[in-house]
Amino acid sequence: MPDQKKVITLTINPTVDKSSSVDNVASEIKLRCDPPTFDPGGGGINVSRAIKKLGGDSTAIFTSGGGTGQMLQELLDAEGISQRPVPIQGMTRENLTIFEKLTTLQYRFGMPGPELTDEEIDACVKATFEQHADYIVASGSLTPGMPNDFYARLAQQAEAVSGRLIVDTSGAALEALANQHVFLLKPNIRELEILTGEEFRGDLRVQSVAQQLIRDGLAEVLVISMGAGGAAFVTADDYMQLRPPVVPIRSKVGAGDSMVGGIVLGLAQGRDLLDAVRYGVAAGSAAVMTHGTQLCRKEDTDEIYERIRLYR
Repeated sequence: MPDQKKVITLTINPTVDKSSSVDNVASEIKLRCDPPTFDPGGGGINVSRAIKKLGGDSTAIFTSGGGTGQMLQELLDAEGISQRPVPIQGMTRENLTIFEKLTTLQYRFGMPGPELTDEEIDACVKATFEQHADYIVASGSLTPGMPNDFYARLAQQAEAVSGRLIVDTSGAALEALANQHVFLLKPNIRELEILTGEEFRGDLRVQSVAQQLIRDGLAEVLVISMGAGGAAFVTADDYMQLRPPVVPIRSKVGAGDSMVGGIVLGLAQGRDLLDAVRYGVAAGSAAVMTHGTQLCRKEDTDEIYERIRLYR
């Protein structure tokens, strides 16, 4: 592979992910949990972690405040992730995942995160474009009180400096992108329905609507996540379904972030668009094979990549 192009990830609302397990979940009693594990988390941070696990490099830009923010930086250091924390007054959030041994169900509790000042938001944007990256991945939720159009405004600036922006978000932040232009957008089917106000009942309609969004200028590429069904790769002139083999599912945490990590790493290493998406789908499938928030393993990703079926 040729030298990798520069990749940065931006995580406005990062987290320290605490994971533990318990025999069974019940109300009104004290539950005795196993010793917890702690992992760095949040959309863009998980993308950077996935890139590292796949043998690539990136710089993670994220907000960091309080003791949790310091722990987050230490956890990233331990994984060898290049980082550029942006100091904030509030405290970085902590999320909780509990595995119930009796049922093998997983319970995930996500916290809202701190409110950011205008100055802190501006500092995140400045840190992003100071890096002069070839690919910018903006991923994850916004913090409470942030303008819903933050990613949309980021897209405007990225286009002005010719940076290739990849966005993976949901809700109002995704809807605000409707009149902007990004390089690659990764919604799932439900998010695509919210974005278009339409309920899809067949692949042909998904293709038609997705390609119309591209012609309207939303993105150059759409990668539509379909869960166990893989993903759809959509450009103005092409539509391809990529279906991975059936794999054992241990945790779905971070599967989407691993997919994005595989895609952007593939692009940064010089793969063509479809092949990069194929590698990303493999990484996403590999992530569900690991426990908790461990994300993908390179050996699993490379093996799954060879077995992905493509349907035009």
